Amino acid sequence: YYFPCQRWLAVEEDDGQIVRELVPVDEAFVKKDSENDGQSLATLGLEQKAKSTTYTVKVKTGDKKNAGTDANVFIILYGSKDDTGIISLKASKINKNKFERGKVDEFTVESVDIGDLKKIKIGHDNKGSSTGWFLEWVEIDAPSLGRCLKFPCGRWLDKSEDDGAIERIIFPAELQTTEYIPFVPYEITVYTSDIFGAGTDADVFIVLYGSDGICTQQKSLCLNKREQRMYFERNSVNQFIVELEDVGDIIEKIRIGHKGGGLNSGWHLDRVAIRRLLPNGK
Repeated sequence: YYFPCQRWLAVEEDDGQIVRELVPVDEAFVKKDSENDGQSLATLGLEQKAKSTTYTVKVKTGDKKNAGTDANVFIILYGSKDDTGIISLKASKINKNKFERGKVDEFTVESVDIGDLKKIKIGHDNKGSSTGWFLEWVEIDAPSLGRCLKFPCGRWLDKSEDDGAIERIIFPAELQTTEYIPFVPYEITVYTSDIFGAGTDADVFIVLYGSDGICTQQKSLCLNKREQRMYFERNSVNQFIVELEDVGDIIEKIRIGHKGGGLNSGWHLDRVAIRRLLPNGK
């Protein structure tokens, strides 16, 4: 069995996950195009992304006295086919200090197919100087499934409050479930020109346009300012696999640019290549 990864396992890199689920690929698939390893790995990235589900997990801490926690918070997603196992919520995309009173934190969770999301378990390890936590709600959005579910809690996870439990199983509120057209993974490869001053540290974004006026939302290609500094250097090739609205089999045009700002925002773009997996897997 071969389990390619090609991803960071680091709180400060990529999507912040330090544990990843990998799906096996055929040995022949790994070794084909061996003379062009970059293209082979690129294909693997898109294939694997299509087999996994990316969840955006938002967690609201209640606006009560001592509602925040310094403990290590975890979550488990339970689906109709499987569960994710314990996932530590370490890298909030919004706040440096996680789980503070009245705040919403956002995390990325990636998993192989667990089926329809049925329930979650969320809790903490009760370690730290201030461990008690009042959890207001959890919201889980799965773009590839086209569903956003709300899990209301409104209870303490505290050994000295409520029933003393520090973990809870929560079911989604059906009336607060939102459904929309599922997103699909696109592989976007960006080539920066080989001329003086071509690179940029700005926030680069892209929009894809299909037929009949269908287009995606404007999507930033970098997850944070650290990536903005790392990518889009002179004569570089940067590849991103992102989930966006399905614009159909034909991409008529794209809009790509940046938001300016910073000392080196000017950018000389050479070209962009985009691939996606069609429903038949090609």
